[in-house]
Amino acid sequence: MSEKGVTFTIYCRALSQNHYQVLGVSATAPAAEIKLAYKRLAVRFHPDKHGGSTQFEEQFKAVTAAYHVLGDAGRRATYDFQLQQERRRAEEARRQQQYRPQGQHVYGVPMPPPAPLRTRRPAGSAERHYQRMPKKRASFTRRDYLLTGGLLLLLLFILSVKVTMDHVTAVSNYEDGVQAYARREWSRAHSFLTEAIHFKPRYSEARRRRGEIEQLVYQDFRAARSDYYAALNDSKSVGETAGLLYRLAQCQTSLQQRDSAELNLTRALALDSTLSAAWLARGELRLFGLHVFPDAVQDFTTGLRQRLTAQQPLSLKYLTYRGLAYYKQRDYGAARADYRRVLENNPQNGQVHFLLGCLAEQEGNPTAACEFFRRARSLGYLFKVEDKLRNCR
Repeated sequence: MSEKGVTFTIYCRALSQNHYQVLGVSATAPAAEIKLAYKRLAVRFHPDKHGGSTQFEEQFKAVTAAYHVLGDAGRRATYDFQLQQERRRAEEARRQQQYRPQGQHVYGVPMPPPAPLRTRRPAGSAERHYQRMPKKRASFTRRDYLLTGGLLLLLLFILSVKVTMDHVTAVSNYEDGVQAYARREWSRAHSFLTEAIHFKPRYSEARRRRGEIEQLVYQDFRAARSDYYAALNDSKSVGETAGLLYRLAQCQTSLQQRDSAELNLTRALALDSTLSAAWLARGELRLFGLHVFPDAVQDFTTGLRQRLTAQQPLSLKYLTYRGLAYYKQRDYGAARADYRRVLENNPQNGQVHFLLGCLAEQEGNPTAACEFFRRARSLGYLFKVEDKLRNCR
């Protein structure tokens, strides 16, 4: 065969193939594989490699044209769509040729008779009913364990990030609340502390601060009691626990829960016996609520002594209460001594003048009693004074 005949044969063969077949790759081949096939065939069929022969020139052109289409993603997609349409048209033509009526002639030749319809034998009874499939025991592969471990690590990471962000937000709100607390901006402080507790419910410092605002400013003793209870569960030191028990007992006293208040004051003093405020609060509770006067006297004495040791100013209120406790247990001399100390520091105290009048009345000295009652009225103390003065001449 001549050189021209060989060239024509190669050209016709190239035309009968699509671009994938020319490059010798599959229709799903990646771009890297297409590029590698093109380089290999270009070197193989390049005319210069064959001494300028035109035998492989057409094949080289076909390879170059195929790579020109398949090497570009957009042109390749268009080409794939065209191939798909060609296949559909070929399939449709084949199907129409197959189901052409028997009497119809194609190019003057009658169609062959259709092949007989072949069916299988009827299915047995065992095949006509569903059969229970045996259960297979699930088994984890290495990949399953890796996926599960990765998911757990991801969940732990998300949880740690949330906890960290909640902690940072809670601390920031708490610091803002403390600053507002120091400026006596009670509403702002309460709002910031509430936000801090929202992000960190077990924030004992924020609970304690909010409880103090609810107790001392808003007089909401139930809400304060709830905050103190929550703060006690997370208190970090003995001193903090003793202070919380003291605050809790104050709320319980205001809510008429005297037994619980005395118990918590006793627990606070067991933890910190230098807490003078707790001694005085328990003495006041035992004097006015429980009527245990000797124990009240002992508590007042201890609390006042601790205040004196700590170089705190003398509390005339609790000194008056101790005198009243002495009076209740008929120790009139000790009661008078406490009342005199109060008058030395505050001569205009009408209440103490009234108490001294009651003391003189109990000792059978009506003249002195009436004089003290008149002084109490002149100083503006009117509680039961008029009833007492009716007996005076």
